Amino acid sequence: MDRETRVYAENHFRGLQGRPPGGACPPPGCVDFIENPDSFSYADFFKGYLLPNMPCVFSSSFTAGWGSRRHWVTSSGKPNFEHLLRKYGDVVVPVANCGVQEYNSNPKEHMPLRDYISYWQEYIQGGYFSPRGCLYLKDWHLCRDSSAEDVFTLPVYFSSDWLNEYWDSLDVDDYRFVYMGPTGTWSPFHADIFRSFSWSVNICGRKKWFFFPPGQEEALRDCHGGLPYDVTSPALLDRRLYPTREHCSPPLEVTQEAGEMVFVPSGWHHQVHNLEDTISINHNWVNGCNLANMWHFLQQELCAVQQEVSEWRDTMPDWHHHCQVIMRACSGINFEEFYRFLKIIAERRLLLLAKGMGPDEVEGEGGEGTVLGPQQAAFDIGRIAEVLASVVAHPDFQKVDTSMFSPQPEELLKQLEEVVVTTTTL
Repeated sequence: MDRETRVYAENHFRGLQGRPPGGACPPPGCVDFIENPDSFSYADFFKGYLLPNMPCVFSSSFTAGWGSRRHWVTSSGKPNFEHLLRKYGDVVVPVANCGVQEYNSNPKEHMPLRDYISYWQEYIQGGYFSPRGCLYLKDWHLCRDSSAEDVFTLPVYFSSDWLNEYWDSLDVDDYRFVYMGPTGTWSPFHADIFRSFSWSVNICGRKKWFFFPPGQEEALRDCHGGLPYDVTSPALLDRRLYPTREHCSPPLEVTQEAGEMVFVPSGWHHQVHNLEDTISINHNWVNGCNLANMWHFLQQELCAVQQEVSEWRDTMPDWHHHCQVIMRACSGINFEEFYRFLKIIAERRLLLLAKGMGPDEVEGEGGEGTVLGPQQAAFDIGRIAEVLASVVAHPDFQKVDTSMFSPQPEELLKQLEEVVVTTTTL
């Protein structure tokens, strides 16, 4: 990040006055297509799409050098089952049944990749039908679970990735996934975890995306307040079941070809269908641009938990603590974990500034990490300071036992606010 981009971003958030970023809806069908990597900079993406929270599609030129596009795909553009079996056949992978609805998702089982590929080949030979149903390999943590070959190179546009930076520092999890499945597999209507950004690259195959900007999903709620499982279902035309459906704008539809990369903004609900046999690589990520969205989402999640167990508020000892425990079990994170997340990222940025690293140097372990310069680090600290101030002031965070936190949240906030002042002229 250069200084001009940082100043532009800080002015953008100053104008929001603490409100979480949204995302205006462009004309139907109008999702920008980025053609040439040589003429599209990090600053172009940051200003044009990341800050305004708008989707875009990158051409296959951006992923032309990826190992997965060479090794995972046959000369005819189909999945290279032979290579995948040889390299990963014994790896146990999660598989969802697209034909079975379990709440607003699909039930999952686990099996060796070789068993899934055997199913897939039989599914193709059976005319894309199987008595076992339509099975979709989803959320395979390839990078975490196996020694990944030269699968991909993280695009610079997505390199400020706090979510995976945090989980990598704990060495327990990540939000990097491989999806693969035959024609007809799909992902139901949803918004991404923690209101993260995501990016998705088709290694082979084609996908059809349906995008709804933040807020539009409210018009899709049924008469019981629930969101739809499938936005293409004829049931949505039933006004008795979906009384406000007519107030929802048509979705933005994107057909993603092989090699192309889709940027999914924060809080945009979407549904995705595989039009061909498809393999994709997907990352969820959070940074300073959608941190406020994540914090807003966590507050909503806690409110939902508190509402569910409100009848025990006056009789259950440590009711607030139990709400945080339930929230973590349901959402994967609670207020205490969120503070640790902010703390780890803040400490890494403070260390980077203290080292005085140049704009092209890399901070990370084992040759991996985020391409960061001092301007990006200063911007990140400013965003953390603003959100942490809101966290510290939140009545429910004040009920969290922080006695063992180091540093104390108020101390970290003070340190960050001091750095914000000193880096103004950086």
